[in-house]
Amino acid sequence: MPNFSKVYLMGNLTRDPELRATPSGTAVCQFGLAVNRVYNNSNGERQEETTFVDVEAWGRQAETVSKYVSKGHPLFVEGRLKLDSWENKEGEKRSKMKVVLENMQLISQKGEGGGGSFNPSQSVPQQRSDSGASAPAPAASPPAASQKSEDIEEDVPF
Repeated sequence: MPNFSKVYLMGNLTRDPELRATPSGTAVCQFGLAVNRVYNNSNGERQEETTFVDVEAWGRQAETVSKYVSKGHPLFVEGRLKLDSWENKEGEKRSKMKVVLENMQLISQKGEGGGGSFNPSQSVPQQRSDSGASAPAPAASPPAASQKSEDIEEDVPF
């Protein structure tokens, strides 16, 4: 039977990313994403619902997320679903669904030169190294000329 797990989300970070490392030294970053949905109910009234999603990034992407985004920043993520299961101290079984980040797109906020638009040509694709760790590919073009010069860093990986 075929299997497929792919998730696309665009929202705002609900908290600053938490960067940690595994005992082997692999970076792992966890953060929350709030995704809003606006719709009209059966009475024609405008409704808004927010879904909160936990996201986990590994390797170079974990480092990139923790360095370039913070609470409130918009982010487009592509990933897969993962179910974590454990027992709490009282012996009760617990579980939590999260998204494991595979690709991402940093979205500029209003006033940062991009007007808050999504540009898929600037996504950060993964590359596999010999060790199997993921890393973003280098950029093919320089940052947009509309950015302030003090906002541009020399070691930007995208």
